[in-house]
Amino acid sequence: MTFSAATIAQLAGGRVEGNAQAAVSGFGKIEEAQAGQLAFLANPKYEEYLYTTQASVVIVNESLELKQAVQATLIRVPDAYSAFAALLSQYEAMQRQMLSGREEPSFVHDTATMGNDVYIGAFAYIGKNVRIGNNVKIYPQVFIGDDVTIGDNTVLNPGVKVYHRCVLGKNVIVHAGTVIGSDGFGFAPQADGTFKKVPQMGNVVLEDDVEVGSNSTIDRATIGSTMVHAGAKIDNLVQIAHNVEIGSHTVIAAQTGISGSTKVGKGVMIGGQVGIVGHIKIGDGAKINAQSGVSKSLDNGKAVTGSPAYDYTSALRSQAVSRRLPELEKKVKELEAAIAALKAGG
Repeated sequence: MTFSAATIAQLAGGRVEGNAQAAVSGFGKIEEAQAGQLAFLANPKYEEYLYTTQASVVIVNESLELKQAVQATLIRVPDAYSAFAALLSQYEAMQRQMLSGREEPSFVHDTATMGNDVYIGAFAYIGKNVRIGNNVKIYPQVFIGDDVTIGDNTVLNPGVKVYHRCVLGKNVIVHAGTVIGSDGFGFAPQADGTFKKVPQMGNVVLEDDVEVGSNSTIDRATIGSTMVHAGAKIDNLVQIAHNVEIGSHTVIAAQTGISGSTKVGKGVMIGGQVGIVGHIKIGDGAKINAQSGVSKSLDNGKAVTGSPAYDYTSALRSQAVSRRLPELEKKVKELEAAIAALKAGG
């Protein structure tokens, strides 16, 4: 697909500075882009490349003041980074629109219902009473269990597994290898030291605009639903246990694990490799630094770090003090020597 600068400006809500008919058919980083590609400049550290880039069209901030002439056609927008991200999303959506139909071999149960423009890749399995909305893209080797509901424009990438009775909203993206709805880790200890499995009878609900990265696992609830609310973004290799609730527009980075029945609020930011114990509450807008271990509930807006996690500002002060310990030890010894000398002198 090829687009003119004028078309791109219309899509991005910007204005053209230069040749409005300059055409692009791909994307490139501003320092590496070639003729026929679209690039963007948002970080001032990369401004030098604006004057040497071979890109045909570059998206820049409206406020950018040029220091010298540029060869590329510019498209000025209020926020170059956001505009470029939006264009990439539109381009990706256009490519997906071209996918439709059913590849063989694949299995779709007779009781399954589907909307318009659905794509089903080879070796996909779709079980009984599955309901699939419009423009859903199901890539090869996806498994969809019985009684699953999938909303419009949702994308299941290769190898995704969605267990029975789970619900996925509209515009959900699940990346390769992720499992939605596997059994929660529920085992009852027995008198003889063994563990008896507790049946996991609930499901998982992913609301609209949720995205889940590759090889993550979201366990089904013991009873009720494990909930991921609208707009939440979950990275690769994340474990979310049974009956957890993730608030809307919360972001969770890779290798984080959240134990059962914990409630995570809205707009929370969780760094990589965070561990959170079960049955606690993380308040709205809380921030948890990477590699933190959270063992108790956090108030709204609280920022923590460390293991066990504690107040972020206090932690930074403690780290600063710890770096000065050798110097402080030396001063203490000097003071002790001075005190001893004073005592000896009477």
